[in-house]
Amino acid sequence: MTASPSSLITLRQLPVDQAPWPLLLLADPDGGQVLRYLAQSRVLALEGEERVLGVVVITPREAGVAEITNLAVDESCQGRGLGRRLLLAAIEQSRDAGVQRLTIATGNSSLAQLSLYQRVGFRIVGVEPDYFVRHYPEPIFENGIQCRDQILLALDLQP
Repeated sequence: MTASPSSLITLRQLPVDQAPWPLLLLADPDGGQVLRYLAQSRVLALEGEERVLGVVVITPREAGVAEITNLAVDESCQGRGLGRRLLLAAIEQSRDAGVQRLTIATGNSSLAQLSLYQRVGFRIVGVEPDYFVRHYPEPIFENGIQCRDQILLALDLQP
């Protein structure tokens, strides 16, 4: 049995001006925040079914450090391992680019994301209390929990 072309999922770097805004806003509902990092970032997308299924954005920070500033999978495609695939691609491309440390931040209420990040090797390195209360105009709720605190995680890429 062979896979039909529509069932194939490919990873591709997108020009920033082709970034899939509906997905970016799924991960970060504040478009202003997204605009602040998008221009200097690398955008990787998983494409299949004739559309973008998921996206990860990698933003350079200080020397040797990059941050995954956005990671989102279309809601209809969640639970298929696409987020993990995007995360692993970001790790591999960052390592190949000589990045020594990759960071990612998420909310205290993002339980599935926290689990995924730790399963691929990220470690919690800090908490910024009330980050989402201070930086977002509307309260955010996930899993019945108010998203208040930012959880900071990091993965060392070089031995």
